[in-house]
Amino acid sequence: MEMRLGKITASKAGGTAASGAKTYKLSLPSAWVAAMGLAGGGDRVVLSFDGEAIAVRLRQSMAQYKTARLAQGHELLEVRYYNGDALCTLIYADKTAQDLCAENHTDHPVKTAFGKNLLPTWADLEAFLEERCIPRQRAGLRE
Repeated sequence: MEMRLGKITASKAGGTAASGAKTYKLSLPSAWVAAMGLAGGGDRVVLSFDGEAIAVRLRQSMAQYKTARLAQGHELLEVRYYNGDALCTLIYADKTAQDLCAENHTDHPVKTAFGKNLLPTWADLEAFLEERCIPRQRAGLRE
């Protein structure tokens, strides 16, 4: 693992940010960005924080997520959430790793499985299934 020292710069947040709000930026070595496949600029990344370290990874498309998980031998569940005949949210849930990837097919947050949440967790999926599909009172159902 390669390690380097970096510098975090702070600046005042603009726009409608609260008084005294700040934004922070960190410069990354260009070799690392290129190695991650992010050199095109404007790429979407997923940031995660475990209380101690920040991880940066490229956001995968639904097809990339499905292909990678199946190649690893994981058990995937495909959930399609509809409003009438219109598909609103497509979800791939990885039962092995207990994570998921969701894609909304409507701009109306009320009609999507997770509202405005673009990075739902396994706990969000469980809450969604209990609230909108099978309540706990019907536990024991296999389908």
